[in-house]
Amino acid sequence: MSMTYGQWLLKPLISAASIRFSSSSSHSYLFTVSVVKPFTKETPTQVSAAKMATSSGADNKTNSTKVIDSHLHVWASPEEAAGKYPYFPGQEPTLRGDLDFLLQSLEEAGVDGALIVQPINHKFDHSLVTSVLKKYPNKFVGCCLANPAADGSGLKHLEELILKDGYRAVRFNPYLWPSGQKMTNDIGKRLFSKAGELGVPVGFMCMKGLDLHISEIQELCTEFPSTVVLLDHLSFCKPPTNDEESFAFSELLKLSKFPQVYIKFSALFRVSRMPFPYQDLAPLLSQVVSSFGANRVMWGSDFPYVVPECGYKGGKEAVLSIANQVPLSSSELEWIMGKTVVQLFQGQWVP
Repeated sequence: MSMTYGQWLLKPLISAASIRFSSSSSHSYLFTVSVVKPFTKETPTQVSAAKMATSSGADNKTNSTKVIDSHLHVWASPEEAAGKYPYFPGQEPTLRGDLDFLLQSLEEAGVDGALIVQPINHKFDHSLVTSVLKKYPNKFVGCCLANPAADGSGLKHLEELILKDGYRAVRFNPYLWPSGQKMTNDIGKRLFSKAGELGVPVGFMCMKGLDLHISEIQELCTEFPSTVVLLDHLSFCKPPTNDEESFAFSELLKLSKFPQVYIKFSALFRVSRMPFPYQDLAPLLSQVVSSFGANRVMWGSDFPYVVPECGYKGGKEAVLSIANQVPLSSSELEWIMGKTVVQLFQGQWVP
């Protein structure tokens, strides 16, 4: 009997995970972490995701299903930075994040491609990432960084990056807005509207907490329903430990009412309260998939920041381990590990 895509991905990991859990008494609590009851095979979400996967022929093409990382970065090596691709002053990286290291990491982990998010290390100078996109057009898609300068110059820059350099997404970093300004100011709305007009998703980085930005996201989604939204790193919602955190996560789930909103189950080391393999995130993933559907959820590593935490390959394997704990069906796992992002950026990563 042939092995399904999900079984193939999880086979080497399940035994490793059980060994990891039993080998250390300090990790015994991993089995007892529970916030909500995982949904079962009979839930509407699972049936819906499974039907979508089957209708696209995924079950019959498991060997061609690609594993795509929806969130990582690449920046210049020190040698490159000294020449053609300088770092932004004060944003010199402390980790290795050059292209050669990225390609090596992808190959070792069995990842076929990725969405590269413009790193703060080069700020609004996209020349390094653009060079990578041009060198590997079938492997990488680019997400540029929005410039919310008050003079509106970022709007023209956004159009150039998308229409001339081929970027297919844009990131809103709320902490780059002028002091006291919100992403819903005139510039923010013009950028968000333009993204929808050009057919590129907007990613939100709510590093200081979703509660600080939820009203802005809701307003933008309501006013511009044609603009697709990506919420990076579970919107930085950690497993709730108090009413305030529970409320923030419930607000995240409520964003599922906007059909244009997608969730990145990414940078797990940033949102988990536990060490690798971050099993306390299983209840959160369960609820996110129940609310949004697996076809609106995608995994991401946050390379190279993930490397010192658990290794790049470990970042991928953690997702598979958590998915097994939920548990997710093999078709849902396909969506999260690649199909969602492939569907979002049509014409890219074609088998």
